[in-house]
Amino acid sequence: MKIRILLLIIGILSLLNVTFMFFRANPTIGFTLQAVISICIIAYAIFLKRIPKKIHAAIGVMSLIPVAFALFLFIYGNISTADYEEDVIIVLGAGVNRETVSRPLAHRLNAAIDYWNKNPNAIIVTTGGLGNRATITEAEAMARYLIARGVPGLNILQEDLSTSTYENLIYANGIIEKRFPNGYSAVLITNDFHIYRAVRTARQAGIEVNHIGAYTDWYAMPVNYLREMLAVLNHWLFSSE
Repeated sequence: MKIRILLLIIGILSLLNVTFMFFRANPTIGFTLQAVISICIIAYAIFLKRIPKKIHAAIGVMSLIPVAFALFLFIYGNISTADYEEDVIIVLGAGVNRETVSRPLAHRLNAAIDYWNKNPNAIIVTTGGLGNRATITEAEAMARYLIARGVPGLNILQEDLSTSTYENLIYANGIIEKRFPNGYSAVLITNDFHIYRAVRTARQAGIEVNHIGAYTDWYAMPVNYLREMLAVLNHWLFSSE
């Protein structure tokens, strides 16, 4: 009975969480996944006593796979490899509402500011084109956020044409090579759940990077990690390096 109640609470809280997130962020496949999983957990709790033991065991084993996957992404994304001597800080774009950066993007930019305070000679490259809810490009909104917090405009380069992580990095590389024609070292900053795929994508784009994973709000973790796990699987299956 205690397990059943616990599962019901988990399922209901997860459903409430994805509903909350729906009104705070752009919907992604992560929202659908979390909603489906929440309903499945609630249904599992309701019919718990009718399910054979073998099915219980199979569900238990299968549930360990996404947990282990998410844990891997979390650990990878929270181990910084920056040496604070890099020439360039590449900050990957995320959502912008009109002219205001989203919370995930603010966390990325705050991580970039923390890095820049330790290495003020570094150039910060903001990336991202015009999004659905934005009136200015992600790169411009990011630059304004940085300047408002003390980063000189001369230390910021904008890549404002991209629509994906791969384009972020390809276009950024072209801009950076003009500034550093003899080569450069870089640190890549994005949210922790995104670090693993972003680093692999950077290699695809011909850029070797160190990385720093920015903070992810706890309530945004389920949606973002579920979406990212699918994105990583897609990267493994359909992208070549």
